[in-house]
Amino acid sequence: MARFLSLFILVPLLELALLIRVGQWIGLWPTIGIVFVTGIAGAALVRREGVRVLSDMRSDVAGGKVPARSLMDAGALLVGGAFLLTPGVLTDIAGFALLLPPVRALLLKSLRERMERALAQGAVRVHMGGNGWDASAAGANATRSEARGPELRKERDGASPRPGEIIQE
Repeated sequence: MARFLSLFILVPLLELALLIRVGQWIGLWPTIGIVFVTGIAGAALVRREGVRVLSDMRSDVAGGKVPARSLMDAGALLVGGAFLLTPGVLTDIAGFALLLPPVRALLLKSLRERMERALAQGAVRVHMGGNGWDASAAGANATRSEARGPELRKERDGASPRPGEIIQE
């Protein structure tokens, strides 16, 4: 929580200081122009990359694959677009970096490796299902253990999780 708080305080202060410095260096109107142009250029790039990612998603789904990579790309584009709409030098650099496929690929690879490491260390657990699941909605294919939901969960307290199970602590 302290990281997020410092992020929301330090980044805007740093952005403001950089915009003031750039404004002193090149002038007020050119600085405003740069902020405006980066916003418009960023929106165009987000749209172009977004269309490409959407096409990749459709191809994955049509091929029977889970579009995990495309969904991660879409998330990175969303964050990059938000950065580009935020006035500032650092957020513009980060936003444009997230729009570049090679940079995005490196970032997402690093994120994936961190998540896999956290899963392997047990810092994150996965549990499929949850409270209040209605077995009747599953129809005739629901097994007895699926239908028992919360009762089964009580029996499993203290037991190690099954493969694919997400556990929130």
